[in-house]
Amino acid sequence: MGVAVSGWPLARAVSRLGQLGVVSGTALAVVLARRLQLGDTGGELRHALSQFPFPKMAARILVDFFVPGGKPRGAPFKLTPMPTLRPRRSLTELTVAANFVEVFLAKENHSGVVGVNYLEKIQLPTLPSLYGAMLAGADYILMGAGIPRAIPGALDLLANGQAASLAIEVEGALPGEKQTSTFDPQGFCGGEVSQLKRPRFLGIVASATLAIALAKKSTGRVDGFVVEGSTAGGHNAPPRGPLQLTPAGEPLYGPRDLPELDKIRALELPFWLAGGYGHPGKLAEAIGLGAVGIQVGTPFAFCEESGVEPEIKRKAIDLSRRGKANIFTDPVASPTGFPFKVAQFESTLSDPSKYKTRNRICDLGYLRHPYRKADGTIGYRCPAEPIKQYVRKGGTIAQTIGRKCVCNALPASVDLSQVRAEGLNELALVTAGDDIAHIAQFLPTGCDSYSAADVVRRLLHAPETP
Repeated sequence: MGVAVSGWPLARAVSRLGQLGVVSGTALAVVLARRLQLGDTGGELRHALSQFPFPKMAARILVDFFVPGGKPRGAPFKLTPMPTLRPRRSLTELTVAANFVEVFLAKENHSGVVGVNYLEKIQLPTLPSLYGAMLAGADYILMGAGIPRAIPGALDLLANGQAASLAIEVEGALPGEKQTSTFDPQGFCGGEVSQLKRPRFLGIVASATLAIALAKKSTGRVDGFVVEGSTAGGHNAPPRGPLQLTPAGEPLYGPRDLPELDKIRALELPFWLAGGYGHPGKLAEAIGLGAVGIQVGTPFAFCEESGVEPEIKRKAIDLSRRGKANIFTDPVASPTGFPFKVAQFESTLSDPSKYKTRNRICDLGYLRHPYRKADGTIGYRCPAEPIKQYVRKGGTIAQTIGRKCVCNALPASVDLSQVRAEGLNELALVTAGDDIAHIAQFLPTGCDSYSAADVVRRLLHAPETP
């Protein structure tokens, strides 16, 4: 769920309720660095770092980013290094530690299960992120937004303390040229390493074709699937065939985009259904279709334990109550090229007038694309960066149209907005599924907010809808 929307407080709350609590693993190095700069008022982050197996690394992170009492409100956050094929040692340490911190806190003081959700499209930080989550005992790894065939085998290697590599997509690479990202636990730890628990791996898929490919062609064991429909929040799989748009400008999905559940059932692996399942009765419906359960995101995104900024939660719930909560499936907003669900809120980047006034800047770099330069070296570019800069790197103006800096906008939705010139903050971009229209159903009588327990209780125990 976005960046830090499903953080450790929400994942822990859901897990303690007997369900699988899932942490968003996107850009956790940025999340940890910025929350330390805000002063870590509750002390939870420093507590988790005190349990990190490598105290000297934890100490370096605190020296680099912890600000007692928090940075001045109008001061910008200190930036983290941008991911590359050969990242700085400091970024690798921060990435491992950040994933450890989130999973450690999500799992602390209870026996429930916790997973982490990553994006295949964000390749460069994947291996150190996995290792950090595994150091904290993550029970599940979930991954979508691509075809993560190499991840199951990487989990096997990392669990055994062996080096793992991932092939990295490089735009413009010549035939036979290959680039890899490698993480070596022994090199990272400076010696022998202990064997770790291998998390179960769930591929997030939108079709039986992809599920079959993962089940049969992955480098290791696939333990199941989340079968996600086009109404789910975040990144969606593109429609099959040539892209067609609705009159409103959204990708047009049709019968070909419905997953063939009979073929998925034939794989005899457990699967969960997602996208539009945040309603009473939907769990029973999913089980009737052969699923073992449902994945629900949007109702939890606006509950009390989520990381979303409180005023945005208030607006979302108010719009839902009034029947005016809207989602636009933007075909171009995300630099990944995948359709991206954007909640329509005033004073966010969903407002075209606000989008036009933002000065383009790329200083986090999680969605940059590696590309081959003319001299054979590797560069990095993003269609949401300054247009002249992107074109100078070989991109086209057409590829920049409508692109939004998701890397900066998503942290802004969870109170981690960067401060720009003249004290202006980066504007938020909020992602949610179509079910945002119905989140008011989880409000207890007389209340203006709801908890994760309210969501779970209603989904599990409400009578089935007719």
